[in-house]
Amino acid sequence: MSDERLIAALDFHTMENVRSLVSVLGDRVGYYKVGMELFYRVGPEAVTWLREQGKHVFLDLKLHDIPNTVAGGLCSLMCLGASMLNVHAGGGYTMMKTSADRLHEEAARLGFVCPKLIAVTVLTSIGQKDWDGLGQALPISDAVVRYASLAKQAGLDGVVASPQEAALIRKACGPDFLIVTPGVRPAGASTDDQSRIATPAAALRAGASHLVIGRPIRAAADPGAAADAILKEMETV
Repeated sequence: MSDERLIAALDFHTMENVRSLVSVLGDRVGYYKVGMELFYRVGPEAVTWLREQGKHVFLDLKLHDIPNTVAGGLCSLMCLGASMLNVHAGGGYTMMKTSADRLHEEAARLGFVCPKLIAVTVLTSIGQKDWDGLGQALPISDAVVRYASLAKQAGLDGVVASPQEAALIRKACGPDFLIVTPGVRPAGASTDDQSRIATPAAALRAGASHLVIGRPIRAAADPGAAADAILKEMETV
């Protein structure tokens, strides 16, 4: 039985690679992330194929535009059957609220189960140097909590944030708010292009509800064994 707190990232260009990894992982993983790299190459097929395999999908396209455009885009994407969609919190309260309201209205009209809608706070690749370069006055952690609080006020189900801010978000937004954390690396794994990271157990203890893990599974010599090790660590929390 899979642990749906683990979301394996399918950062590939081809369906051949997707099918291969999903086959290798089998019942270990029931939740997958489809991001820009895959969706922009193969389109909706990635989502529909995973749904046919009985998998949940986090469609990670990070919509960020004027409110009506984002809301319309989300309503179109909902029809693919993903369990989770996201927008950029930097689009502001009005964009997030318009998106959440329209998505729920359209789901009700079509008789669909409304996907969870979450907001990206500050990308986990952004460190202090990049943050300062953007001219930001608040510390990263304070900005993340502000974004999360706005997302909750706007009616969203949660946020994407680094595990380093998970405890602060959990305190500010309560026990039922989703906190989806990329930047999760098992002990000894390469950090790659992530700056604000934690181990799986540490991220869960801090308050994360879901862990998005890509390269430590995908690039492992034995992806199944890598997933097993991560799941074993998660069982301790």
